[in-house]
Formats: sequence, structure tokens, C-alpha cells
Amino acid sequence: MLLPINWLKDYVPVDESIKTITDRLSETGSHVESVIDKSKYLNDKLIVAKIKKINKHPDADRLSIVTLDIGDKNIEVVTGAKNIKEEMLVCYAQVDATLPGDIVLKEADLKGVMSPGMLTSFEEMGFETSVVDKNSKDGIAVLSENKIGETVINALEIDEPIIEFEITPNRPDCLSVLGMAREFAASFGKKIKYPSIEIKNFDEDTKDYLNSVDIQTDKCTRYVARVIKNVKISDSPQWIKNRLIQSGIRPINNIVDITNFVMLETGQPIHAYDLDKITDKKIIVKQSDSQKFTTIDEVERELSNDDIIICDGENTLGIAGIMGGFDSEITSNTTNVLIEAASFDSDTIRLSSRRLGLRTDASTRFEKGVSQQLCDLASLRVCKLIEDVTNATVINNSIDIITSEEKMDDVELSYKKCNDLLGSDISNDEIKNILELLEFKILSEDDEKIKVKVPFHRQDISIYQDLIEEVGRIYGFEKIGAKPLIGKLKRGVKSEERIAIDNTKKALYSMNTFEVLSYSFISPKSYSKAMVQMDDDKLIKLINPLGEDFSVMRSTIIPNILDILSKNYKNKIKDICVYELGNTFHLVDDDRIETKKLTLGMYGNYDFYHIRSMILALFNELGINEYEIVKNTDNKTYHSGRCANILVNDEIVATFGEISYEVRDNYDFDNRVYVGEIHFSELIKYMDFKKIYTPISKYPSIERDIALVVDRELESIKIEKEIQKHSNGIIKDVYLFDEYKGEHVDNDKKSLAYRIIYQSKDETLKDKTIEKIQEEILNSLEQKFNATLRK
Repeated sequence: MLLPINWLKDYVPVDESIKTITDRLSETGSHVESVIDKSKYLNDKLIVAKIKKINKHPDADRLSIVTLDIGDKNIEVVTGAKNIKEEMLVCYAQVDATLPGDIVLKEADLKGVMSPGMLTSFEEMGFETSVVDKNSKDGIAVLSENKIGETVINALEIDEPIIEFEITPNRPDCLSVLGMAREFAASFGKKIKYPSIEIKNFDEDTKDYLNSVDIQTDKCTRYVARVIKNVKISDSPQWIKNRLIQSGIRPINNIVDITNFVMLETGQPIHAYDLDKITDKKIIVKQSDSQKFTTIDEVERELSNDDIIICDGENTLGIAGIMGGFDSEITSNTTNVLIEAASFDSDTIRLSSRRLGLRTDASTRFEKGVSQQLCDLASLRVCKLIEDVTNATVINNSIDIITSEEKMDDVELSYKKCNDLLGSDISNDEIKNILELLEFKILSEDDEKIKVKVPFHRQDISIYQDLIEEVGRIYGFEKIGAKPLIGKLKRGVKSEERIAIDNTKKALYSMNTFEVLSYSFISPKSYSKAMVQMDDDKLIKLINPLGEDFSVMRSTIIPNILDILSKNYKNKIKDICVYELGNTFHLVDDDRIETKKLTLGMYGNYDFYHIRSMILALFNELGINEYEIVKNTDNKTYHSGRCANILVNDEIVATFGEISYEVRDNYDFDNRVYVGEIHFSELIKYMDFKKIYTPISKYPSIERDIALVVDRELESIKIEKEIQKHSNGIIKDVYLFDEYKGEHVDNDKKSLAYRIIYQSKDETLKDKTIEKIQEEILNSLEQKFNATLRK
């Protein structure tokens, strides 16, 4: 982005030196690439002159002797320029004039005629060829409306430098002189003066000249059309040419130059059409079809369905947001002009520009984002300048079509958050002042926060952190002193689940078990093989499985454990105990739930009481002491008489036992196999890892054994609970150590032998006390369970 300081002065007072300006704007986020000083190699010996008379050189056909009016006198110089005409204003380099390349002009003898200086071209004065207008392209620089005798430095307004900025993609508003004027004003605490858009005289109505505007694509959100009549096409005034040349754009004619001027000024691309070339006097904005189209640069281009085009009743007029068409351009015969100011989808413009290999000043702005609110303002500004420059008549009203309303956010900012994030101590008033300098409208405020309306040109602002950045850069990050980092650091600890997993694995390792891992994908047949009840509509099926054996997500780990035990059994492993703690997957309504389960499996030198004691030992390690073991006869995976559930707070948290004969046969086992599955995710909420110290009693313990004959179907846990009811605080432990069925015991009975350990914290127990409790226990067991002492 090129910013001429002379143009900047049109909107904001500039009193600072160029170094102060560049330093401050760089500090506030506008990165300065370079400073261009066109007057650096020129001096006041280069002046504006008028050609009064042109004569042929007597001895050289290619040279002419030109009489110049330089204000205070006439002078003759020799030139070889072909584009000279009488009454033309030109740039005259006098004797001792300086030009780029360390050139100092002296009086020269050209074929016998002394020439005190020369007529100069723009290129000789250091201007790029690309910005030279057609009148000056092949010869000397041609000026317009300048004062004879004034210096060329003043005439071309190059007495002030030009600043080149690197504009980041998030700040498309800075791709305009007004955008940079806002940045300058905010950085130096000044107020900006906006250009006039007041039209002096309106006439008739736009609808008398243009029938309609029809937007047929969602890639165009706004289209403003205005009409100007009685336009006279000519060269632009020198001040407009100067602004364009200094901004890197070649002047063409007054109408096109004004549209380019307003684009550079506001950031809104504008296009002008010859209204008399528009068929049916209507405009259509739509997606293109595959067609060939010749643009203003006379290049035929291949359009696709992804491009947006501007059409009339019959023909394509231009590629929207990129370039107009050759057949509808402004020419010397144009008298009526249609002014287009529109808002197009940035992604579409970017992709079309890249595909067509056609990057223009308009597409550069559109692809970064242009607010649709600029359309009407910019179109009025063009009409204002055309009215002033050409004395044309602006037609009343406009056709303004909006298909999608642009909305800007209201953002609330806490003063404390602002200073906390910046590490600063900026006052509330200063924060408010900075936001107002940046043209944020204050909606509400109090001592703690402020709420602002984001201006339409700041589409990069949406959250309060954006406002804090704005405050920081305008205040000056260099003013904020270095401070130590402050943060509430937390000590890294394991999660409750991770602690539970680690303690579980540690406990199982101490029980001489081996951890195994298996796939979470299983075959639907695995459920029937293990006789696990599972409805087909509850299976979580994979969309693209490796095969039928890996087609569903497991909801239990029992089939995996049985597969592993079966493989080991077939490989002659006589004794094994394994476990897997892994994820299972469940379909609850329409939600997919993932939970952890712990599954134990063993065969060989193990029985029902081994797996029971292992699970209870694990519960003890996990701090779970309040549980109940109940018989389970409904689970087909297990033997009906050798299966139990463990309940905590009436919730089943584990099931264990010997697998059924049918399941055993399905996996080709010849011996007993024991499996237990714990709902680990549900169990976690009951775990308590706090270790409470209990002092060892200094009084001895006393053991008593009782062997009871009870009904074969009676669960031992009921007897243990009944014994504990008569504890009186001195029964330390009760456990079953023997079960007998056979000779000397009736077929419908069984013998259960329990060891009761008595110990007091306060005294040495006497036999009389223990015998009394023993008698109470036996009487209670006899009454409730018809239990008798085995003889």
C-alpha cells in the first residue's frame, strides 16, 4: 500500500517529520516497508513551461526548436520529442537542473543550435513507465492546469515523500488512504476529516435510465447503481493524476481516473460502464457459464461456472470484482455513465482471479474483504467528484439491492481484563479515549467495563481480546514495562481413574496374574459362543470392518478372555490366571457410551473361592468394604449354582463364577474355568484410597471354629452377616474355611466351617464372654436357618 503524505494531508493534519510518522505507525502495527522520495534527485531548476511555438531544426529532421513561456520570459530549447503541441504544459529542465543518476544539465550545442536545458519525460524524472499516461508515454511529460513557472516538484506534488506499507490480510481497511488516515489519526491522537459526498444538483430519476438490477447469485450481497449524464470525457485534473501516479496507477481519462481515485481513497472498487452500450437498460449479476470473454485489456479469457459476471439483457459486461469488458468500457464518445459499487464474496473473487491469472487492484481488495456499507458512500463520492470535475449531471436516487445484511458485533471489554492481559496500568478514561480514536462507538460504560459498537470497516474485530490488542498497540507496547510472569500453576497429579487403574494392576500383579490385551473389535458370533445375551440392535457396528471377525465393538471382555484361555489350554498350558482392563462400548438410546471393565479368567489350580477371594482382596485394596455377595442363577454364561453378583449400594458392580458346561464345550475346555467381570467405571465412585491408621490391639485375640450343617442351597454370606450381628464390638473377623458335602451329611445338606476371631481394644477377653456370644450366635442361626452343629 502506497500512502502519499500529500494525500494524507487532505484528511488529517500532518505536522510530524517523516521519521516520526514511520516510527509511530510501525509501533502501532502498520509495518513500513520503505519511504519513497521522488524529489530527492530533483531541484527547483525543473519548472512548468508552456509551448508557444514549434519550429523544425534547420539541420536535423528529428529535432524541433520549441519556444517556451517560463513565466517571466520566453526561451528556446531543442527537443526530439514527438508528442509536443503548441499550448501544451511541459516540464522544462533549466541549466543546472538535477535529474536522477547524478545528472546536472548544462547548455548544449545540438546540431549548431544552443539549447539551455531540455524538456523532460516522466521516466527521466524517476517515474516508473507503468504509471505514465498515454499522452506522455512516448515523449516528454505533459501536464494540465498548472501554473507556468512553478517548480515541477510542486506541480507534481512530490515535495512530500510516499510511505510504502505492508498490509496484513486481517486489515483490508488499510488498503485505502482513508484507512491509513484513521490509523495515523488514532496513533497521533487526531481527528480525521472525511471527504465530501454532497451532490450540488440532482436531476430526474435513475429508473428513467436503468430499468432494473437483478442479483441471481448469493455471491453478491449488495449492488448499488447510480447514473450520471452529460459527461465529457477528457484528461483528469493534474491533482487527480498526481494522486494516481504516486499510488502506482496510470491515469487514463477523467471518469476512469475518478473511479480509481475513489477506490484508493475508500478501499471500495468502483466500475464505470458506458450506459448507452447496456442492452435493455438492465443489469444482471449471476454465475457465469462456460464462455469466452474479452476484458478491457483486450485479452480473451475462458470463464467457468465458478466466476461471477455482470450482464445486460444480451451480453456480458464484466467479470465481477476483477475487470470490466472491452465492449462496455468508457471511450471518448461516452456521454452517459453507469456507476457500479458492489460487494462480492471474497473467496470466489480470489479463486477466479487465481484461475484466470488476472490480479487487479479491485480483486486484491475484494479477496481480502470489503464491507458492503462502503458501496453507497463510495458511489456518492464518485458522483461528487465527477460533478465537480466535468460539470456533468448526477441523476437522482440509486438502485440499491441488498441480498444479505452485513452485521457488526457489539463487544464488551472489562477494564481489569484489559490491564491484566497487557500487564499495564492504563486508566479507564485512556482506554475509552483510544477506542473512540479508533471510531468505536460507545454504547454503555461503568467503572468496570465498556461496551462498544464495532465500526463497519473493522471486520477483524469480534471478541474482547481484539479490543485489548487495539488498546495495546495504540497505547504503545513499548510503554508497558517488563513484568515477571504470574500464573496459578497446578501440581500435576494423576486423575482418580488413573490412580484406580494403577492400584488395580498393582494389586492383581501381587496375586500372580498376567495382564493381557485384545482387540476392541469382535465378531457378533462371539456373544453366542460365550452365551452373552446381546440384542442385535444394540450392537455398535463398524461401517468399514476388516472382516466379520472384527465387525462390532465389544460390550463385554468375556469372549476375549475365553479366547485367550482357550489358546493357552490348547498349547498345553496347565495353569493360568489372566486379566484385562479395557474399554467396552454400549449403545444407549442413540448415544454411544464407552466404559471400562475388568475381566479375570483362570483355570487349573483354581476354584470358585479363589476367584472370589481375589475380587474381594482387590475391593479391599481399592477401599471398598461395604458390599454384598448374592447368588446369580440367571446368567447363562456361568454355571447356575456357581455364580454370584457383588452389589454395592444395591448396584451390581461385579459378576463371577464358573463358566457353564455349554460355554466350556464351545471353547473346547475339559476342565473347570472361572471368569469374573467387574464394571470398573461404575466401581470408581465407591473407591476410597485414604489409608486410616488403626493401632494394633495390645490384647490377644481368640479364635473359635464352628461347623454347621445347613440347607445345601443356603448362601454362606447370610450366615456370616448373622454372625456379625452378634459381634458386640469384639468379633474382628469371620470367614469360611471349609465346605463339605458327602458321607455323614444328608444329600440336601452341606457342612460349612467358620472361623470367628475375637479381640477387644480395651481388655483381655475371658472365655465366659466369648462362650456367651457363641451361644447367642448358634441360637440365632438355628432359629433363622435351621442350622445345627456338625457332630
